[in-house]
Amino acid sequence: MDLEQTAPKDFPSPKKFALPVDSEHKATVFRLFSIASPHMRAFHISWVSFFACFVSTFAAPPLLPIIRDDLNLTSTDIGNAGIAAVSGAVFARIAMGTACDLFGPRLASASLILLTAPAVFCTSIINSAASFFLARFFTGFSLATFVSTQFWMSSMFTGKVVGTANGLAGGWGNLGGGATQLIMPLVFSVIRDIGSTKFTAWRIAFFIPALFQTLSAYAIFFLGQDLPDGNYTALHKSGDKHKDSFGKVFYHAATNYRGWILALTYGYCFGVELAVDNIIAQYFYDRFNTNLHTAGVIAASFGLANIFSRPGGGMLSDLVAKRFGMRGRLWALWIVQTVGGLLCVLLGKVGSLAGSIAVMLVFSVFVQAACGLTFGVVPFVSRRSLGIISGMTGGGGSAGAVVTQLIFFRGSRYSTETGITLMGVMIIACTLPIMLIYFPQWGGMFCGPSGKGVTEHDYYMKEWSVAEREEGFHEQSVKFADNSRSERGRRIESVPTPGNGTPNATPN
Repeated sequence: MDLEQTAPKDFPSPKKFALPVDSEHKATVFRLFSIASPHMRAFHISWVSFFACFVSTFAAPPLLPIIRDDLNLTSTDIGNAGIAAVSGAVFARIAMGTACDLFGPRLASASLILLTAPAVFCTSIINSAASFFLARFFTGFSLATFVSTQFWMSSMFTGKVVGTANGLAGGWGNLGGGATQLIMPLVFSVIRDIGSTKFTAWRIAFFIPALFQTLSAYAIFFLGQDLPDGNYTALHKSGDKHKDSFGKVFYHAATNYRGWILALTYGYCFGVELAVDNIIAQYFYDRFNTNLHTAGVIAASFGLANIFSRPGGGMLSDLVAKRFGMRGRLWALWIVQTVGGLLCVLLGKVGSLAGSIAVMLVFSVFVQAACGLTFGVVPFVSRRSLGIISGMTGGGGSAGAVVTQLIFFRGSRYSTETGITLMGVMIIACTLPIMLIYFPQWGGMFCGPSGKGVTEHDYYMKEWSVAEREEGFHEQSVKFADNSRSERGRRIESVPTPGNGTPNATPN
């Protein structure tokens, strides 16, 4: 008998989406030039808002020669402010991950952007080294929107294209670090040419990134949607989504060693990128005697490489996963980041302007691609604690920038070129722990999957107790486990999957 004839009249019809979706209603394809709601709309809103936060956070470095003279800043003052700009995001990113898990990326992201926008506006009235430090510190909190961006993409796109989605959203957002090297000197010049003094022009210029950041928050709030099926608040009220416990979400993130390793390694790809954004314009200005505009253009080229380098890393992660699964993602991450470290060592050794620019450009491609490769792995570490794992990894990126600047670029202990070389050595060393990441259902860099027949269901169900499973709270994890079987690569049938979808795992 035909099902449609026997079904009740109020039987819910399947939800329809503009893009093909999997069992979680995550998009299985990525169409860059689409604005289809909710998947592609979330993509475009997220990267634009993250771009705005990057512009705000790094608006000061390209104008440092002017700001330095106006506020009588020392090299230590500038170094401390650079550290402040990225240190605020360390714990903010972990907090953002938690907020995404509990309240959804839409509210979490829009709220943080609005809370940090006043710090950007207030930069225009600072008058001392202390106020410069505070303005950069509080503005830097906005970089935690990276976590909501990656969480959002992982919630909207399935495993086969999640690396691409994360890479493009993160990479195009990071473009703000390069674009601001062009935007701020240009805005400054226009305002100065209109008739302002240079010490007034740089202050007025900060209203541009502040306004841009504010508008992006409203776009997220009014145009965005947390999940393919709706917003967290509505889904919690309807009972379609379990309202999780912070303690349990945090526990499963904190006890998963893979998240800690990725936090460390991300500190020496994205963290290095942040450190370079802070120092590169002044480095070329001081070492090679370039003018302010030229130094800004050179520095911009480093960040602007994100238009293809970080997305390229995400795409590479998805590409190698089609054949080699998770093991391919891990190998690609290790190789690309290690090569980036070697290029960083070389950058500090090159003594000519042309040579330094050439090495910097190639270095930027590898270090940024490693960022995209990292977030090709992150979505698979935990289903239940995805937000906190993303926050830990993102926080590790900011922490890496803080540590790097404290050791190598603060004060006069090292010359900038020596600091860059030593930073490269640190990249290589801190990338080695990737070799320790092992998924029992997929394997690691040197070992295949466990011989005990562990499946994706076994791995992800360990995050739920028997009582929680009896309540049906684990259903989304079951769907995710089914969809993540693609991480086996072409050996798709080499590990058994329970025919009834019931996991064999016992709870933690």
